[in-house]
Amino acid sequence: MRAAPMTFFASRSFLMSLCAVSLLTSVPGDAQDAPPPRPPLTLDIGGYADLQFAYFNHGENQNRAGGSQRDSRMAFDTTRLVMELEAGLPEYGLKAEMEVEFEHGGTGASLELEYEEFGEYEMEVDRGGEVLVEELYLAKTLGPNVTLSVGRFYVAVGTLSEFYRPTDYLGTIRDEAETLVIPNTWDEMGLQVKWRIPWGLRLTGQVVNGLDSTGFSSQRWVGAGHQRRFELTRATDLALVVRADVTRFNGISFGASAYYGDTTRNRPKPDLVRQCEDTNPNVVAPCGYVSAPLLILDAHLSVNRGPWRAKALMLFGHLENAELVSQRNTRLSNLLDVLRSPVSDNALAMWGELGFNVAPSVGLSDAHQVVPYVRLDYADTQFKPREALFNNPRFRRTVYTVGAAYTLRNIAVAKLDFSHRRLGSDAFRPENTVRLSTGFSY
Repeated sequence: MRAAPMTFFASRSFLMSLCAVSLLTSVPGDAQDAPPPRPPLTLDIGGYADLQFAYFNHGENQNRAGGSQRDSRMAFDTTRLVMELEAGLPEYGLKAEMEVEFEHGGTGASLELEYEEFGEYEMEVDRGGEVLVEELYLAKTLGPNVTLSVGRFYVAVGTLSEFYRPTDYLGTIRDEAETLVIPNTWDEMGLQVKWRIPWGLRLTGQVVNGLDSTGFSSQRWVGAGHQRRFELTRATDLALVVRADVTRFNGISFGASAYYGDTTRNRPKPDLVRQCEDTNPNVVAPCGYVSAPLLILDAHLSVNRGPWRAKALMLFGHLENAELVSQRNTRLSNLLDVLRSPVSDNALAMWGELGFNVAPSVGLSDAHQVVPYVRLDYADTQFKPREALFNNPRFRRTVYTVGAAYTLRNIAVAKLDFSHRRLGSDAFRPENTVRLSTGFSY
């Protein structure tokens, strides 16, 4: 009667032994099927934000005979919130970077008054607030001093391609001169090469998609030619960018950049084609497109040395065949949401700011910076135009600004300034603005 239980336990032990042997013999095959261990990944999260509070003593409509009317108004704005993410595989020399910007508090539709088009109300589906991918690229290190990137990145023109965080400039807003002439923090898709020469020279070369000339206008020259209205970015016309910066002096950098690319074949419709007798209905442009290449040159300076803070820029731009672009733009659809005013052949922008850190003089530690500053902005979006285009003085804008910027450990920032804007003729009423801004950068 006791033998049966013993037989049961012996059988169970035998079965367990067989299972163990089976598991042991299956390990090598499973190990071959398992994915290899992942290499170590570096991760860096950053971002910045900017809030604006402004008082204006003038109305919004500058297109009146005497300029804007006298007024007393205030405006609050959640200007931008930017989230940045960098991930790297140091073992392979790879890095991916992403930057997403939330402008004006989010997304949605909004109404705006467009005074350059007779004070009409316009519905802007994507301007009530925007979510923009400003950077999204993969970079590969080629040796100790060369980096190759592909994706979306900032165009290496002007000062805002590098100094765009609120801790990078002294004013409450980014410089008005630069943002009136070219796109604000201009980003495009393409290929980029950066080469750091050990003795203090940094070279940048880029091939990117060109601008869309339907957005060119009297008010902003080519600044609204940034391709943001459609899902796809047109790259039939490419642009070449080269930039050189001298960085060998501690706290001082200076250099120059050049941009060149055509602008007509990136329009939403192929409506700038050459007219000819040999038409072919099966070819979009049987005699080719009208060419309107864009050239932009700039020289720039940045100083952050001892108590001194300074930025400066001089930028000149030239658009060929601006008359033909202007004529075609007047016939664009209202639904395209562009100004349709004539674009000048040339534009000029200059700006500079100078500040001195007085924090040590008032007994504050190195964690604090208190920088009183002055700034001058000048932009002429109709600089020496063709004879057929009236050189409208309202598009010559000079802004004088005085203010102070406080920064804590280069992270938290608060700024207050007063600006006085004058248009290109005494017939236009001057405009005064007081701004308070606060934000952070990490």
